Amino acid sequence: MLREIHCFTRVAARLSFSAAAADLGMSQPAMSQAVSRLERATGLRLFQRTAREVRLTAEGRALLAHAEQVIDAVGAFTAEAGRLARPTIHLAYPPLVGALAARVVRRLAARSPAIGVELLPAGRGAAVKALADGEVSAAIVATPAPAGLVTAARFHVTVDHLAVPVGHRLESSARVAPADLAGQVLLMPGSRPWARLPGRSRLVADDDFAAALDLVAAGAGLLPIPHLLARTVRREDVRFVRLDAGDLRITYALAWSKEHVTPELMALVQAVQDALWTR
Repeated sequence: MLREIHCFTRVAARLSFSAAAADLGMSQPAMSQAVSRLERATGLRLFQRTAREVRLTAEGRALLAHAEQVIDAVGAFTAEAGRLARPTIHLAYPPLVGALAARVVRRLAARSPAIGVELLPAGRGAAVKALADGEVSAAIVATPAPAGLVTAARFHVTVDHLAVPVGHRLESSARVAPADLAGQVLLMPGSRPWARLPGRSRLVADDDFAAALDLVAAGAGLLPIPHLLARTVRREDVRFVRLDAGDLRITYALAWSKEHVTPELMALVQAVQDALWTR
């Protein structure tokens, strides 16, 4: 019956048995027979046929929407079954490197056989916990990675801006030098405080830039941030100014547990490495 319904919807779309048959790679007699079988099964006449034209009957028009829903449902079923049958890997990543994560997903989807990737946006602490709990197969984390994890595909994100609250004396500065930070409270990632910067440090959660920017807006401190964040975040209560602090950067790496290595994981490692080398 499904084949007959498909033929019915195709003829209804084209209003031509020959054109519908060509679309589905069938002969015209086979198409006519399929529609006739559906008409006998329903006890309804679906088309009015003349030598010049094909038109839907009132009954055909009434059934067409239902037939199209059947075809759409079958298509969705087939697509979901294919997705479930496809190997899938779960990857945690900091939102800051979301563009890289997206490129990795596209690369793995385009390979043969395709590998699906489920993405979990997460800061360093949440990503490490997800790895430990087995919720993800791998995570992109700020280094140094916790002991016991294998890492590969290291890359750097330059930190060359400073987030300051609106009204701060540095707000209108074209550039901020380390000397300008003397006496300021600096919000630093817990795993990698930057000792070269003067001022008093207040440690914050790694990769949770949204929460850290809330602290900046509240006047709790200033936040050195990557240029990627300064370029994409827009807040009325925070300003971003250039920071000239030399080679200040965050290093990230793909990390995973050595006890859970699979072919799909190795394909992910390769995809991340390839994505870092090409755009």
